[in-house]
Amino acid sequence: MKKSVAIVFGGQSSEHEVSLQSARNVINAIDRNNYYITLIGIDKQGHWLRFDERDYLQNATDPAHIKLSESGRLLSLMPGAQGPQFVEVETGLEVPRIDVVFPLIHGSSGEDGSLQGLLRLLDIPFVGPDVLGSAVCMDKDVTKRLLRDAGIAVAPFVVLHRGESVDFVSVSAQLGLPLFVKPASQGSSVGVSKVTDEASYTAALKLAFDYDNKVLIEQGIVGREVECAVLGNHAPQVSVCGEVVANDEFYAYDTKYLNDGQARIAIPAELSADLSEAVREVALQAYRVLGCAGLSRVDFFVTDAREIIINEVNTLPGFTSISMYPKLWQASGLSYPELIDRLIVLALERADEHRALKTEVVL
Repeated sequence: MKKSVAIVFGGQSSEHEVSLQSARNVINAIDRNNYYITLIGIDKQGHWLRFDERDYLQNATDPAHIKLSESGRLLSLMPGAQGPQFVEVETGLEVPRIDVVFPLIHGSSGEDGSLQGLLRLLDIPFVGPDVLGSAVCMDKDVTKRLLRDAGIAVAPFVVLHRGESVDFVSVSAQLGLPLFVKPASQGSSVGVSKVTDEASYTAALKLAFDYDNKVLIEQGIVGREVECAVLGNHAPQVSVCGEVVANDEFYAYDTKYLNDGQARIAIPAELSADLSEAVREVALQAYRVLGCAGLSRVDFFVTDAREIIINEVNTLPGFTSISMYPKLWQASGLSYPELIDRLIVLALERADEHRALKTEVVL
């Protein structure tokens, strides 16, 4: 029997345009023999809008100018409803009941547990980690502390909250140069700067605080950028390793999404078999420590001394045409449509487990 899948994309995030690219790829790849789809776009003002597939994007093939169509119809949510969960505001038309949501909102308000909490209240299954796992992995400070306490290597770091300061001489003496300054809760390298002197440090802090109230200052690690994709709930699997070789100073937003040819992706990564297996094992450990489920992409630095250092864990990685997560699974023998199907099945399995839990105290 076909399931009804709502693909939710856009959002009030600096990664809005990336989300639209991800949604387009998932919509094109999902198996229509198994799923009906409902398209829900969230605009930059936070409005939830229903779209028809024939008209949901403008400039769809231009990453720099892609945007939501103006044809969206405003939706109202119906928490606790046994019937439809969404209604079109203007017409009163009920949206057919949704079996599962595939959230593709990267960054704040979509990847940080906010959307997951809303969907939990609506009792709608969703792809990806639950509220806690999403929130923990979105905050790079919290991620690093949990991994460090579990004995998993992370880059040395200092955290600044808005209103706090640490001078360049002190932080460079502690962490060395270069430094990387980044917002604690952003993705796609938004607001990230490489720091080599006091002037660039001052500019980097200003930029990072434009995007977040908490900023991470990290030691620059000299190493290869290696990534693994993880898939599963209680028995997660790990893909082959992939490597990003950036021609810029680091894998910045423009390099990822706007400048073709500025980065080379090697899948599988050119690592020895034993080192590759060690990286995959650390990815699995991190996935479990951070409470992930469904999917995550784990990003590493691998040094010449064979140190394996986690950079970050992304709970809703990109599904664009150049994104590593689906490419890693394709290289591991799982096609794009099969991956989407597996993610939806995992979401439904987790929802069934959650619904089976007792909600009343039996005396």
